[in-house]
Amino acid sequence: MADLSSLEELRDAVAAAPVVDEAPKREPVRDSLGRSYATGKRKDAVARVWVKPGNGKVLIRNNKGEFVDYEKYFARPVLQMILRQPFQIANVEGEFDVMCTVKGGGLSGQAGAVKHGISQALSLYEPSLRPALKAAGFLTRDSRVVERKKYGKRKARRSFQFSKR
Repeated sequence: MADLSSLEELRDAVAAAPVVDEAPKREPVRDSLGRSYATGKRKDAVARVWVKPGNGKVLIRNNKGEFVDYEKYFARPVLQMILRQPFQIANVEGEFDVMCTVKGGGLSGQAGAVKHGISQALSLYEPSLRPALKAAGFLTRDSRVVERKKYGKRKARRSFQFSKR
């Protein structure tokens, strides 16, 4: 690099430097069937999610190996709302079909895992949706997990009852 002895020389060097475009444009990632695949995680739950253009059907594979509608699998309205959030943020409600399998954890963690997987798969299928999903925080894995039980404790932090006598 050239010797720069003054602030003016530094400004001139910066002005003369070639302008680098933003980050390279992302290419859509799709398989031979026109789907995008992503893995979502939350607590102990892991969801494998496939997204393809369609009419907004969301199918989840239950423990018997059959695909059921998300409204039947996640009976609570709060969990259904969690699954719809990525589509609402990206303004693509009813435009994509989703197929997913979920393992581990409870229903709340599974709903979060499916949401994370849908967000990741949407951003791979259509990279222009990525900024909206990222701004909403849907592409980041929620790292909160259950704290482990410690030796000499009744639970993770709870001690045994103290007895003076």
